[in-house]
Amino acid sequence: RFSGTFIGNAESTSPPPAATSPPAVAAATLPAVPTIPVVPTIVGVPNTVAESVLNPNEVKPPASGTRKARVLYDYEAADSTELALLADEMITVYSLPGMDPDWLIGERGNQKGKVPVTYLELLS
Repeated sequence: RFSGTFIGNAESTSPPPAATSPPAVAAATLPAVPTIPVVPTIVGVPNTVAESVLNPNEVKPPASGTRKARVLYDYEAADSTELALLADEMITVYSLPGMDPDWLIGERGNQKGKVPVTYLELLS
């Protein structure tokens, strides 16, 4: 009788094996969530790698692939890498490898800089 009571107490104080299994199984079967790498940046400090690669004043237009574009709206350049635009003017535009698809390099005479695609009507 005494040993039966002792075994009964031991079983009642230890957690059942099934209590620990579901969390381990649930964690193992959860879908993997992709992570996006975070690159720290400081506001106002240019990314020197990207700036050196995409500095519009130092790049040459491609031999082919330039297009004419009509400017739809006035655009004030935010910094020296951008080109200020006036509505209805015609400029030559092209893209560079690795460049943000929302921007093109625009040329007007001897001036050159990045311009937002949404401000342009691309012509043939």
